[in-house]
Amino acid sequence: MRIEIDKRGNSFCDFGPEKKAKKTRRKHKKAMPTAVQRLFEICNDVFAGAGSVPSPPQVERLQSVLDSMKPSDVGLNELMPYFEAEKNEGYPPITYLHVYECDNFSIGIFCLPPSGVIPLHNHPNMTVFSKLLFGSMHIKSFDWAPPPFDAVWPAKAKAETTSSVRLAKVKVDSDFNAPCKTSILYPTSGGNMHTFHAQTACAVLDVFGPPYNDSKGRHCTYFHEFPYPSFSGDAVSVQENGGEYAWLEEIERPGSLKVVGAEYEGPKIVDTL
Repeated sequence: MRIEIDKRGNSFCDFGPEKKAKKTRRKHKKAMPTAVQRLFEICNDVFAGAGSVPSPPQVERLQSVLDSMKPSDVGLNELMPYFEAEKNEGYPPITYLHVYECDNFSIGIFCLPPSGVIPLHNHPNMTVFSKLLFGSMHIKSFDWAPPPFDAVWPAKAKAETTSSVRLAKVKVDSDFNAPCKTSILYPTSGGNMHTFHAQTACAVLDVFGPPYNDSKGRHCTYFHEFPYPSFSGDAVSVQENGGEYAWLEEIERPGSLKVVGAEYEGPKIVDTL
């Protein structure tokens, strides 16, 4: 380093050409992408649109980045008002934070206060990744009963219900506590129909591929679960086959379900692809 004097008599430091170059290189060093940006970029690679299902290597790649994500990666903490316990009777409202959506996939976060419930619903022709960011919840999921039991139709159900009742097999019926692995469901397997019951305040980061779209046949349907013995008189052989079964009846969107939208305030996604 040498000291030089400018025309006004002020001194300044000249670091020489080598150190100037180093400073320039540091200035233009590329910033590391945020976790949510990496998630977005992988989703762009993994989801190819309607009718496609990610391959096992693609699933593993997306699951890996979701498994490592924390609440702070999406700007959340348990003290936010979304997670406050409700004093009123009935199910508390659930907040949905919309992060990103395109034709091939969507990214969003469900914020559930204690006792919050997302009723039993399906994901037609969709692959869904759900990451519990924090909290504890009970998840119960179903797939439609496999052949030949998918053709079982209880005569008693025809007389006692107003719509179709179909046999489903339980896939998951367990408590989950963060941190835990990402849950994955597929168009016809993995628990395509599921329900969430929050035991504590919790946040779930969801990736849908492709997203819901009524005009393209991806309409969210809700179900009421009847315990298997309810209509088992003419279908005892199914339960004897092993596994746990239930009867699911299509219903309108439950009036108890209250979902409110709020602005996502975490790190932003830069869509440059």
